[in-house]
Amino acid sequence: MAVTALITGASSGIGYELAQLMAADGLNLVLVARRAEKLKALAQQLEREHHIQVRVLPKDLAQPQAPAALFAELQAAGCEIDILVNNAGFGGYGLLVETDWAHEAQMLQVNIVALTHLTKLLLPGMVARQQGYILNVASTAAFLPGPLMAVYYATKAYVLSFSEAIANEPETTASG
Repeated sequence: MAVTALITGASSGIGYELAQLMAADGLNLVLVARRAEKLKALAQQLEREHHIQVRVLPKDLAQPQAPAALFAELQAAGCEIDILVNNAGFGGYGLLVETDWAHEAQMLQVNIVALTHLTKLLLPGMVARQQGYILNVASTAAFLPGPLMAVYYATKAYVLSFSEAIANEPETTASG
């Protein structure tokens, strides 16, 4: 039975590298990011090199409806996710008094809300199947305050706290 991993933020950086590694291990992939062309190119490369199945689902996780739409597409395709990699995220820099709220609201949506929503949507299936893994990508920023990057550091502290909390819930630790 093939294992399928969903990776958000797969078009560059850590998400791109995780896609390369998981494909090399023979996992089928669902790649999520805003940049459809980059995802399609990566999917073609991974399918060609590793003979796996790759589904491309371009989504902007800064849009509040994106996690539910993504989940609906997975359900419609009968695609079960065994590994969720919540990697998508971005930061910002500047004095809080001077930074742009719209940018920070999108950061909160991607770094916290979409991550939590995708976890909430995909975890029940993993628990029901008694198998699954979730990797929430945080940062060393999670461990300390970040002057001039206050909102970003705070989002990463949330990711760490949320991840540690659900890892210790009885229903989630009983599974593989």
